[in-house]
Amino acid sequence: MSTSSGLAYLLDSNVFIEAYRRYYAFRICPGFWDALIWHHSEGTWCSLDPVRDELLEGKDELADWIGKQVRRDAFCSTNEADVVRWYGQVVQWVHSRPQYTDEAKDQFARDPDAWLIAYAKAKGLTLVTHEGNHPDSKSKVFIPNVCEAFDMHPIDSFAMLDRMSTRFVWRPPS
Repeated sequence: MSTSSGLAYLLDSNVFIEAYRRYYAFRICPGFWDALIWHHSEGTWCSLDPVRDELLEGKDELADWIGKQVRRDAFCSTNEADVVRWYGQVVQWVHSRPQYTDEAKDQFARDPDAWLIAYAKAKGLTLVTHEGNHPDSKSKVFIPNVCEAFDMHPIDSFAMLDRMSTRFVWRPPS
């Protein structure tokens, strides 16, 4: 399931944040973080500069890890003609939806979400996010709702790890 470049997955910031804050904390499951580094070195996933910026704003252990352990090239630039073109289409689609408040539409255009959808669509990548589909939402535009309109099928990090045959093996403490 990879493109000709080898890339298959584009990661939303909540993939990192949820893992760090909940089920894959660095001290509980360092294998998750090692797997991300390894899979990036294999060219399997990337994210975007705006996601990196968002993660670095945290000024926490996750921000330190992003800044020191993850190669800068894991976060691609959105400054490519095909991505910019899709970004315009994505934002235009959201702005044409009367269900969303003006504030929700503006926030969506400012957040990395629109760029993630545009980049995934332009590059043929599977978007990885932990956002759910909320078709009746008015005050927030959710990634899966927009993806559906563009015939995209985002997955969560658990499905991504399974597709990449990633396994975390427990060892007794030494």
